[in-house]
Amino acid sequence: MFPGRAMIGALATALIIGSLLLAALCVIVALRDRPMGIVLLSGIGLLELALLTQAGVGIAKVVGGEHPAETATFIGYLAGSILIPPVAAFWALGERTRWGPAVAAVGCFAIPVMVGRLLQLWQGTA
Repeated sequence: MFPGRAMIGALATALIIGSLLLAALCVIVALRDRPMGIVLLSGIGLLELALLTQAGVGIAKVVGGEHPAETATFIGYLAGSILIPPVAAFWALGERTRWGPAVAAVGCFAIPVMVGRLLQLWQGTA
């Protein structure tokens, strides 16, 4: 069971660090009064791919018999986390002012919270 926990922990750490870096980049773009660009959109797309990977690993582990005590909550957080980046990107692209990247930053800041909660649920610490 330890290798599975290490995989989830490493993936969670990469997601948290990556989303915080992307959020910081979004804040910088917003402070420079620039609209959403291809770099931010690409970063959000990459974040979404990583979240889909996490969801795939999480669902595979649940189906394989390893699961947290609160499986329904875990699945809910997985589903919620993969919805945040596309919604934030869509909204940010629609807002052609500095508030577009600001919306993307909020979405990116939400991901570490969701991933941290997923990690807590998986480890049974919350």
